[in-house]
Amino acid sequence: MKSAEIREAFLRFFEEKGHTRVASSSLIPANDPTLLFTNAGMNQFKDCFLGLEKRAYTRATTSQKCVRAGGKHNDLENVGYTARHHTFFEMLGNFSFGDYFKRDAIHFAWEFLTGDKWLKLSSEKLWVTVYASDDEAYDIWTKEVGVPAERMIRIGDNKGAPYASDNFWAMGDTGPCGPCTEIFYDHGEHIWGGPPGSPEEDGDRYIEIWNNVFMQFNRTADGVLHPLPAPSVDTGMGLERISAVLQHVNSNYEIDLFQRLLNAAAQAIGCANEGQASLKVVADHIRSCGFLIADGVTPSNEGRGYVLRRIIRRASRHGNKLGARGTFFHRIVAALVVEMGDAFPELRQQQAHIERVLKNEEEQFAKTLEQGLKILEQDLVGLRGKVIPGDIVFKLYDTYGFPADLTGDIARERELSIDEEGFEREMQAQRERARSASAFSLDYNSLVKVEGETRFIGYTATRGQGHVLELFREGMAVERLHAGEAGVVVLEQTPFYAESGGQVGDSGYLQGEAARFDVQDTSKAGAAFLHHGVLASGSLSVGDTLDAVVDASVRQATALNHSATHLLHAALREILGEHVSQKGSLVDSQRLRFDFSHFEAITPAQLKALEERVNTEIRRNTVVETEETDIETARRKGAMALFGEKYGERVRVLSMGEGFSVELCGGTHASRTGDIGLFKIISEGGVAAGIRRLEAVTGAGALAYLNGAEEQLKEAASLVRGSRDNLLEKLGGLLERNRQLEKELEQLKARAASAAGDDLAGTAVDVKGVKVLAARLDGLDGKALLALVDQLKNKLGSALILLGSELDGKVILVAGVTQDLTARLKAGELMKQAAAGVGGKGGGRPDMAQGGGTEPARLDEVLAQAVAFVEQRV
Repeated sequence: MKSAEIREAFLRFFEEKGHTRVASSSLIPANDPTLLFTNAGMNQFKDCFLGLEKRAYTRATTSQKCVRAGGKHNDLENVGYTARHHTFFEMLGNFSFGDYFKRDAIHFAWEFLTGDKWLKLSSEKLWVTVYASDDEAYDIWTKEVGVPAERMIRIGDNKGAPYASDNFWAMGDTGPCGPCTEIFYDHGEHIWGGPPGSPEEDGDRYIEIWNNVFMQFNRTADGVLHPLPAPSVDTGMGLERISAVLQHVNSNYEIDLFQRLLNAAAQAIGCANEGQASLKVVADHIRSCGFLIADGVTPSNEGRGYVLRRIIRRASRHGNKLGARGTFFHRIVAALVVEMGDAFPELRQQQAHIERVLKNEEEQFAKTLEQGLKILEQDLVGLRGKVIPGDIVFKLYDTYGFPADLTGDIARERELSIDEEGFEREMQAQRERARSASAFSLDYNSLVKVEGETRFIGYTATRGQGHVLELFREGMAVERLHAGEAGVVVLEQTPFYAESGGQVGDSGYLQGEAARFDVQDTSKAGAAFLHHGVLASGSLSVGDTLDAVVDASVRQATALNHSATHLLHAALREILGEHVSQKGSLVDSQRLRFDFSHFEAITPAQLKALEERVNTEIRRNTVVETEETDIETARRKGAMALFGEKYGERVRVLSMGEGFSVELCGGTHASRTGDIGLFKIISEGGVAAGIRRLEAVTGAGALAYLNGAEEQLKEAASLVRGSRDNLLEKLGGLLERNRQLEKELEQLKARAASAAGDDLAGTAVDVKGVKVLAARLDGLDGKALLALVDQLKNKLGSALILLGSELDGKVILVAGVTQDLTARLKAGELMKQAAAGVGGKGGGRPDMAQGGGTEPARLDEVLAQAVAFVEQRV
């Protein structure tokens, strides 16, 4: 079976078993601080398992795209060198949220794998593991399914701690957990390896193809396991692994899914497809890079962007090892789209953007390699011995993105080696720093767990009434809040909008007969709305009835900015191109911020066109229409999803300008586009490679901005003794006068330097037959010092010169050596030593070098060392 056929068969099988087919979630986890990337099928259902969210279904099935290339789950270094490691993979899964449990999950797995209607695997090829104490699962397998005892294996705590086992799963150190049962496929005696639990289990003969996780307990911080009231099921089967089994190959890279990518990679690189490890790396990495970029990740120096950058550079490096010249990686995207675009349409929609991001990053990496080579050359000049220190190798890797293996290649060419142990120590120190600073951790038992649901009535009102369902203080449920206490109030219905989709939560107050609760923010926990704030007076109890009053002026200003964001998004796609897609937003009552994919700065003419296009739609004053429908119907209507928002099966479609903008959005909006009044862009800039940011104001905020600009214009005119009408003329005159003065100043400096040169030439001293001149000339900049060194070289004919200057509290150094002496004396070496002496850095050519530092008090001492420098080398 083809991989695509296996994927569809799996989803169809579980649909027939009453499961709802759910689309793969983004690789960027939604509202999950514990994950760098989505790395398992259950990630998007985590709130369901935690009891924080209830959905319209209790059974689900997915084909989830996953990445494991950073953070706790990191397979990057193994990719290309093993048969089954990938940075990107698809996880086929079926899930039960308090519905069926072990018996059905086990029977489902066995039926799909061995049933004549489905995969038809030989049952004699399948082995099963269970957690050592899970007698229930063991009995189901042996007594009901009929797996013989000799192919059943109990796995205990084989990882050094209680419940630390290959067959015991946990969401984290605390929270939901439970035993697993895994199914392994035996590839046969011709492949080395033993069954799970044996000394040879790391071989490739027995391969895990299915994992059933039974969420049976909640583990608290004291390590105690508490039975869950509604046990759940999370299963996973790697598409690539099961494809290898069904296509009778032993490596995932031999399946149909990879063949097109391997051939495309070989063609782009210009090499043969001979199963090289480096070619496998490139084919694997184009999948993770393509999907990450499509989901909004861009290369950067931190977080998710850093991982993406590292994967791209690793692919480029392996392509170079195979003989690639110039950029090649981006040319493989087309093959990826052909192979996986039907199952994941975001690839096809974002193809041009993905190609641009990859090409840009490849070009940047080429420049990085060039810069890294220059830095390495400078470091090698002062090298003592035959080993490049580990800290230098790490500096090149960490600061300049220069691969350690490339440093090793260059070292071997020069009959040098690198300090691999020292490099690894630096790498380990970096890992510890990253681990200690990581934000990807969470105590699941510290989350506010809300049983009730809140009905939102705020689309049509900013006032309402609701009963108190639950109260929380410091994360714990309480029956009562007292005056002065901070807490969270959950109502059965509310007009307060909870933060989501880039729009901030509402503020206002809740009023009872004897209490007032000031709401500072509103957020969501599953289907409940959390009103965060302080009880200003009285006392508040569960069951009380409260009047809920939103700050209407703040809500209205926020709504105007939110509606303007939608118009801006549509205008960007119309004026800049269809490649534009939202990559983030923030909407409050003061302004709107919109991040989007685009590879160059927006020109002034384009900014003007954007403003005019949005304001045209505002002036048309069309009705802002909303419709609630299912997600698939919305997509067929062309509705775009907003970045960072989590959608259920029912969605709200917002249309503006008679089809000008159609997006999925649960936020609050203007009634008509004319309510926005005025739209004004106030800033534009880049926030990452291929990502631009616009900030804008609307309505009263836009008017206030323009009034402020008018006042600044008047003040500027007053400073130049002009008016609005002749301000540009006045400024032009001042700039011209300034240029003339700067020119005169440069001429004066040149004359002063020339005069100083005449005087300085006579101060040179003879050191072993070499004229040495070291002098301090405070107030001169680097340009003047360079000119003076050239002049002194000509005057002295044969000499070493070191000049220093203190300027604005910093040290500037210039060194020069005449050509006849550069075989013995090098200006770059002198500068490196001198700059270090004043707390800085420097370097350059043998005949001319520059540097500087931050310790002017040591300048005289450093200048005096020029004589010793010559004495040691002549």
